[in-house]
Amino acid sequence: MKTTINKQEATDLLNKYLHTNYLRLHSKETEVIMRALAKRAGEDEEFWGLCGLLHDLDLDVINNDMTKHGKTTVELLKEENYNIPEMFQAILAHVEGVEGHNYKRVSDLDYILSGAENITGLISAYVILRPDKKIEGVKTKSVMKKFKSPAFAAKVNRNLIRDAAEHAGMELNDFIDLSIKAMATISDELGM
Repeated sequence: MKTTINKQEATDLLNKYLHTNYLRLHSKETEVIMRALAKRAGEDEEFWGLCGLLHDLDLDVINNDMTKHGKTTVELLKEENYNIPEMFQAILAHVEGVEGHNYKRVSDLDYILSGAENITGLISAYVILRPDKKIEGVKTKSVMKKFKSPAFAAKVNRNLIRDAAEHAGMELNDFIDLSIKAMATISDELGM
């Protein structure tokens, strides 16, 4: 059993299991946000980033059966000969609150992964509304305004984002600002 994973291995797994383009982009967005948050917190950037990259690995496998989400990712990783309990816990915990799951967020990593993957949806939805469809020039206050409007990107769980900011020791607007800047680093790949 492998107790560590590197970027190439994680990318190979992503290519093997996750084929839907927007899900792949979402995974990469979550990765860069997690790396930025890890750097800020003095945590392992590679490990946190790869947790972000792999958190939704099972979404093309489970055929929309969200009761299997998270658990199937861990099963896939185990089948690939990985045993990384901290990563497995974060992946399972990011589905807290999803019907059919009783997983709970425990560590800062768990809380932050849940929020990081949610903030990508809010930022992406905002960018789509912009005339130029570009993340460059997106203002934190503009995204914050949309954050406060529950009807905008209604599926985005704002409580998970708030929790993540708190566990990262950040004000909400700083968490959003960091997330925008992180996503902008891969704007060409994201097409925004």
